[in-house]
Amino acid sequence: MRICLLVTVATLAVARDSARAQDVSIMAQAIPLVTRADPTATRRALTEGYVTQPIVMTHASRGWLRGISTLNFEGLTIDRGELSTGGYGEGYVDRRHPHAYVHELLAGAESSVGGVRASLFAGRGFAPFGSDDPMARPFEKYPVNHHLAQVLERVVAVGAIRYGPVIGELGTFNGDEPIGPGSSPAFDRFGDSWSSRLTLLPLSDAEVSASYASVTSPEVHVGHGLDQRKASVVARFSRATATTWHYALLEWARTDERDKGSLATRLTSLLGEGAVCARGVVAGGRIERTDRPEEEPSLDPFRTPRPASDLANLGVSRWTTITASISAPRVQQGIVSGRPFIEVARISTAPGTPPGIFDAVLRYGTRRMWMYSAGIRLRAGSMHDRMGRYGAALPPMTMGDVGTHSGNRESERMPPMADMPSTRESQMAHHASASRCSL
Repeated sequence: MRICLLVTVATLAVARDSARAQDVSIMAQAIPLVTRADPTATRRALTEGYVTQPIVMTHASRGWLRGISTLNFEGLTIDRGELSTGGYGEGYVDRRHPHAYVHELLAGAESSVGGVRASLFAGRGFAPFGSDDPMARPFEKYPVNHHLAQVLERVVAVGAIRYGPVIGELGTFNGDEPIGPGSSPAFDRFGDSWSSRLTLLPLSDAEVSASYASVTSPEVHVGHGLDQRKASVVARFSRATATTWHYALLEWARTDERDKGSLATRLTSLLGEGAVCARGVVAGGRIERTDRPEEEPSLDPFRTPRPASDLANLGVSRWTTITASISAPRVQQGIVSGRPFIEVARISTAPGTPPGIFDAVLRYGTRRMWMYSAGIRLRAGSMHDRMGRYGAALPPMTMGDVGTHSGNRESERMPPMADMPSTRESQMAHHASASRCSL
């Protein structure tokens, strides 16, 4: 925790002191949320409230140098995990785990020669694999496939090249995933895993990507656990104007867990989601079918032992989740905005392959569940870029990519802490009109 506070202060200080010399943007977010899961792992309905996704993002650039920081304080606000029926990962089950305090902290360089743009980034962040961080997408609840579709919070080195409509990325990283919000990566394992992603941009508002990853022992910090071979194909569309937005994403992901080269478990996921915005109202829907490995529970029904007692699981369950979301127009006061929203999810589970001994009726009392969430997304500043893509890997942005604004647009920056420009009011008025559909 002390390290986290030092990093926070240092990041904000750098942003403040270099605002005159660099292009600096800062965003802060928090979501007060109430969720009711009916039923959940206790075989009864639970209703809980907390502040989720409390983050501070900073982007800075000077010439060809770049810096990225995302600090996530969920370890302080949702240490027990956020109710999310079907969700799993990092020792949590039917709850979303809190992410690491240092979610991203990278430095890099980006330049272009002729028609080729290239970049190299290193630090803690996302491996080049799969889809964007769900935090930057138009739903509060993460999909069940979060650990199948992204590889995040690793010590990474990522190179990217873009030429015309083609983007190629290659990265190497440590395989072990965090064991807690304040845990340090196993630095001696850096380089034991790698991933690559190829993205095609057939239209200005559309992209198709395919990626592959080889991850060594992600769930056993010291190594010698199950290795993963991961594949993903994603198609994404996002078109926006000053007052409208249309978004769609289709995703297929597969993770093979291997024991000394032999296939132990195969987990697959298929997800489709979309959203439309008109007059500031955002309506979205998601349907997902994802396999989940069922692990031996601890005394807490929402936790599993880490590290696991052995490399086997109790079987595979298949989760189908249908989610609908609607959010009211943003209310803005100065640089702070608030967007109220409601999400409803219908969840069902069935035996996967192999089914094993897991029985949903014994755990939940039923195979069909509901989840209701209501909250308000509070932000100061705009979400930066496409979380999980760095430098040349960022596709060219259209005007209104919701939640993915570039930090080099003055109207979308949180103003510096001192010496506010005289045009602040006109900049903020332009930002409000140009981002009516921003999350």
